Amino acid sequence: MGTSDEEVDRLLGKLTPRARALLLTGATTWRTKAEPALALRELVMSDGPAGVRGEAWDERITSVLLPSASALAATWDESLVERLGGLLAAEARRKEVDVLLAPTLNLHRSPLGGRHFECLSEDPELTGRIGAALIRGVQAHGVAATAKHYVANDSETDRLTVDVRVGERALREVYLAPFEAAVAAGVRLVMAGYNAVNGTTMTAHALLTDPLKSEWGFDGVVVSDWGAVRGTVDTARGGLDLAMPGPDGPWGEALARSVADGDVPEEAVDDKARRLLRLAAWLGALGGRD
Repeated sequence: MGTSDEEVDRLLGKLTPRARALLLTGATTWRTKAEPALALRELVMSDGPAGVRGEAWDERITSVLLPSASALAATWDESLVERLGGLLAAEARRKEVDVLLAPTLNLHRSPLGGRHFECLSEDPELTGRIGAALIRGVQAHGVAATAKHYVANDSETDRLTVDVRVGERALREVYLAPFEAAVAAGVRLVMAGYNAVNGTTMTAHALLTDPLKSEWGFDGVVVSDWGAVRGTVDTARGGLDLAMPGPDGPWGEALARSVADGDVPEEAVDDKARRLLRLAAWLGALGGRD
């Protein structure tokens, strides 16, 4: 489903600045906020590195289990992985999930990495190619994929606080390259990680704007990792679009007040809300599921 930019702007015009700001924080752990004035329903998100869990942590609710991402990447078989993306999309549909929080495009940097099973490879070229194939397969069936965790979020040790010091060339050629491939494949969401890069936490980092949105032309939604937003004004003035989970957190009412006080430009919030509405329209969530 598609909605023109003019229609999105018309819908946005129905909302007050406060209502637009409140759209940008989750309603629950796994759902975004509904807005009856726009016939906008909640969007349901789910983790899915090797399957689709859904909203419940209940082992009685079964899921199809795929081989680990590392095993899939070892095949170098893009067409196979694209087909498996379609399987994940079918699982997501079965569980009424709109947004799959996968693939993980971080790199194998140490044998001790605690989440390497859900990463594809130590090679940015292979990671980009297999990640793009999975994205195409998922999204061909009307489920949105999420490229995560942007960027250089390759260590589980101290992952909430680690500051990755990296030069421009290594950042571009190694760590950013898989995400650039994901954007080229049309990925609908990019997740900002917990870590900092060169002294700035990712949810407030300029890298969310450049190269992601400006140079690469990413027109989707930048969502935070769960609980990764640590401040209001610095993150809202930057490239982050959606703070998860909700309803509590540094955005919500605090963001609405910051807009009213002039600390965060209305134009910045409008761009974020516009991106969220475009995603909802693509998912069939403006007026009901396709």
